[in-house]
Amino acid sequence: MANLNIGGQSDDAFYRYKMPKLVSKIEGKGNGIKTVIPNMADIARALSRPTAYPTKYFGCELGAQVKIDEKTDRYIVNGAHDAAKLQSLLNGFIQKFVLCPSCGNPETDIIVDKAGLIQMYCNACGRRNKGENVHKLATYIVKNPPVNNAYGKKGKADKADKKSKKNGASTPTEEEEEEDRDDDFTKKIKEEAAAIPDADNFKSALGDDWSVDTSAEGAAARMRELEGSVKTQMTLDDDEDDEDGENPYELFGIYLEETPKATDAEIIAKTEELGITGKSRAVTVLIQCIFTDDMSREIKARTPLLRKFVTTEKDQKALLGGMERVLITSKTLMLKAPHVLKAFYDNDIVEEEVILKWGEKPSKKYVSRDEAKDVRARVEPFLRWLAEAESDSEEDSDEE
Repeated sequence: MANLNIGGQSDDAFYRYKMPKLVSKIEGKGNGIKTVIPNMADIARALSRPTAYPTKYFGCELGAQVKIDEKTDRYIVNGAHDAAKLQSLLNGFIQKFVLCPSCGNPETDIIVDKAGLIQMYCNACGRRNKGENVHKLATYIVKNPPVNNAYGKKGKADKADKKSKKNGASTPTEEEEEEDRDDDFTKKIKEEAAAIPDADNFKSALGDDWSVDTSAEGAAARMRELEGSVKTQMTLDDDEDDEDGENPYELFGIYLEETPKATDAEIIAKTEELGITGKSRAVTVLIQCIFTDDMSREIKARTPLLRKFVTTEKDQKALLGGMERVLITSKTLMLKAPHVLKAFYDNDIVEEEVILKWGEKPSKKYVSRDEAKDVRARVEPFLRWLAEAESDSEEDSDEE
């Protein structure tokens, strides 16, 4: 099989970074036609990336569903796509998610930092650059980061252990070190124990007032002290209850309605101010307040903000609940319900599995059960299409 230079920029026959040329195989007919990439695992291995990354990238660029089955080594992109077209897209993936922005070398590792941003660490030049965080694939990478060993340097203990093994000795284990520490500690205890007075001298060592006063006066004094402590605790509790008690989610909703032109940064800052950052309920409020009757088109423009809020499956469910509440308020929106749900799916805000599970059973958590049934009936065409597409992919895998 022919090999290509990684990146497609160098014609040097002796260029050291090579990858297999992409091979595609078109299967099926009509609506079930699909493209299989038999050597995707070899390509991903050459690029030092998980197989899901380039496969998902194809799906994002082509607007097509993909099927990834690492156990059977089968990678599918729905639709008919020739090898040349996919190879061109693969070069785009390499430019964005493989090559070092500083030196152009493909010896890089993807790292997702604490802020949820992709960083590129280059093992050739040693630089750490900001990666591609705008592309749709970035959302998937952040949720499914690769396992990197770029910073897995051995410490002094490892080096000492290696050196001792070379000399025929072994480094003391943690248990052995603990036993040594216990010996020292035991010695210290024995020394301190020797200074403790025996039973005969115990009372004199503590003084004359070491015992509890059991008289009526002593009991009354202890009761007064206890009552004072309880009153103090009740006062503290009352002070906590004296807070205004305003619901932060209601305040967030009011803010969104009163400031419709607020920027994404301002909205995020408001959640931090109200202490509801990362809360699923904040997602529901957000969905109810930032969209109009043109919701299906507005979702794409709001995608960067939504991705900041929707980071877990629970958040996705909260988003769907907010969507239900919005849809039932407008006949115009209800007619566009399938397009609204598809927009959330197309922009990688809500995953396929979450949507299908949501569609299985109406819930009265966000709206009445009848309203929930009505919403699901409206989006039934999209749910059916999504389920059939997944079923076709599973059947294709079983046939193999």
